[in-house]
Amino acid sequence: MSHGISRSALRFVLAAAAAVLPSLVTVSPAAAQAVGFAGSCPTTGFVSQHYSDSHDGIDIANDYGTPIYAVGDGEVINSGPIQGYGQWIRILHPDGTVTEYGHMYQRDVVVGQQVAAGRRIALMGSEGESSGPHLHLRVRVGTSTGVRGIDPVPYLGERGVGLPCTPGDGPRPVPLVYPVESGRVVSTRSADGRLEAFAAGADGVHHAWQSQVNGAWSDWEPLGGPGNAELAIAPNADGRLEVFALNGDVLQHRYQTSPSGGWSGWESFGTGGRYITAGANADGRVEVFASGPSGVFHTYQTAPNGGWSGWESTGGGPSGGRIEMEKSPDGRLEVFALNDNVFQHQYQTAVNGGWSAWENFGGGGHDLTVDHNADGRLEVFASGPVGVFHKYQTGSTSWSGWEPTAGPADSRLTSDRAPDGRVEVFAINGDVAMHTWQTGVNAAYGDWAAFGGGGTGITATTNADGRIEVFGSSRAGVHHKWQTGFSTWSDWSWLANTPGPAVG
Repeated sequence: MSHGISRSALRFVLAAAAAVLPSLVTVSPAAAQAVGFAGSCPTTGFVSQHYSDSHDGIDIANDYGTPIYAVGDGEVINSGPIQGYGQWIRILHPDGTVTEYGHMYQRDVVVGQQVAAGRRIALMGSEGESSGPHLHLRVRVGTSTGVRGIDPVPYLGERGVGLPCTPGDGPRPVPLVYPVESGRVVSTRSADGRLEAFAAGADGVHHAWQSQVNGAWSDWEPLGGPGNAELAIAPNADGRLEVFALNGDVLQHRYQTSPSGGWSGWESFGTGGRYITAGANADGRVEVFASGPSGVFHTYQTAPNGGWSGWESTGGGPSGGRIEMEKSPDGRLEVFALNDNVFQHQYQTAVNGGWSAWENFGGGGHDLTVDHNADGRLEVFASGPVGVFHKYQTGSTSWSGWEPTAGPADSRLTSDRAPDGRVEVFAINGDVAMHTWQTGVNAAYGDWAAFGGGGTGITATTNADGRIEVFGSSRAGVHHKWQTGFSTWSDWSWLANTPGPAVG
């Protein structure tokens, strides 16, 4: 090669009429800036009330006078009395988000003041409409108070802060950037928080994007490129997305010319192969793996946002294998590859470093998905003729045995994480779509539940507010379905007014 909450399972109707995704946050792409910064713990205590349709934010309860800290660097844009809160503080961060703190009895900052992540800004109280001392933390995209906030839990999680937390003097380490699942349909968020989706049909690759953060979608746009390709997508260190398209004859790529901006044309990236995956190293360099008849090869950026190495053999790997990538808690990448006869994996021996030899991981199968628990341990699911099996890390270097979970036979698989960190797995074959989810954070899985009718592929991603969105493909086109609440889902529908490409 050369350069545990029960979900409502609504019927998967591939011929459903188009519907518009309700927008929980309506912010124009121009108003939304690059997502993400290294965050700090806002306060100690327990979450006494979570984000929900009836509660815009979270409550963290503790003793009267408990210190409250700035979640990130920014400018204080409000500090004073306000109806409801009694008193509030609002901080505008460089990424365009605003954190809002309420019910304090003492404020330590004034409007116009620049604050650093982890700086004490107030003392917890029970001012205003409150039944006891707590911090009400709300997060908005943009400075308007007329739009609903987003869930603070995934917002903090993406910035390296899990709840409950212990405040410190400064920001947490930069949060890990996890690989995006590859396939015939791929989707991830642009730097401004809007989802972008790519789908591969016989006539090339098609592209659609959210016109607003957490909001409605554009029509599909044909891009040309390799027909019937396998796709992978990854963010560069500067936030620009890059997409890779591989079929049996050619490998091409295209990339955003600026974060959340327009895209380059297709450029050659190598010869043909079978499957592909991509992810970012801890230092931001993107690394790409592709399988073919003689095993698995890889190439990598020689510097963040920079040029590429030549293609190199990985020392073997399953020929023509489906491949996925994940990231360990310390930032090392790990690659899993499966064909009909064998399942193998290899991993970086050091952060940003070289790779181990391929190791046996099990027998052959049909498809795989890889994800991570809230505590960082990896989870692997693989499908075969008798259903879906599961294997997970029991420690940093140890794995469980394979465990049966039932589920659809010979199904395509995908997975993602709910706002509270629980992993949810989706499976589809020609007859049925189903899903299963962890009954608690880092916990076991419940029974499989119906998720709709059959199709040819399935891909899950998450919105900026943490809601999972699922794409189901078929020979009729690409539909999607999204969480409307903690335990409810929309119906299946077209992304906008067009079905997109037929995906066989």
